[in-house]
Amino acid sequence: MADATTATTPTPLLTPTPDDDGTPFWHYAARGELRIQACAAPHCAELRFPPRPCCPHCRSFDSEWRRMSGHGRIWSYVVPHPPLLPAYAAQAPYNAIVVELADAPHIRLVGNLVTAPEAPLNSVDPARLRIGAKVQVVFAEVAGMTVPRWVLERP
Repeated sequence: MADATTATTPTPLLTPTPDDDGTPFWHYAARGELRIQACAAPHCAELRFPPRPCCPHCRSFDSEWRRMSGHGRIWSYVVPHPPLLPAYAAQAPYNAIVVELADAPHIRLVGNLVTAPEAPLNSVDPARLRIGAKVQVVFAEVAGMTVPRWVLERP
């Protein structure tokens, strides 16, 4: 049985917990590829995210994973302010961004804008964040799992 301090000590969400539908996304990320699930029914072929077993457009259970360019734009963002969970306080100020994919504008992914794949979450000055800024996906290993992050595109 855990003592009271252990039971109430918050721990950071370092990596996602893949489910059956999302496991291929993380498999491709580990290879440095951004892929999005798509309906494999010939009459549909709609992209969908988050991954799920059935197409919400045509109800087909057939799917495939399409490679995306990795380009997008910042659709929204937030810079968390204290009070923060203790595990994140040292990283503040950091950002959480929503990226609209260039090849699929109705698909949006959440992540962090960083200066380089392995850079800390607070590596980008919050004053540099802009809605509409063009970004490119990069991949970083975090706690043994490869996750997508974003860097500003170079002009």
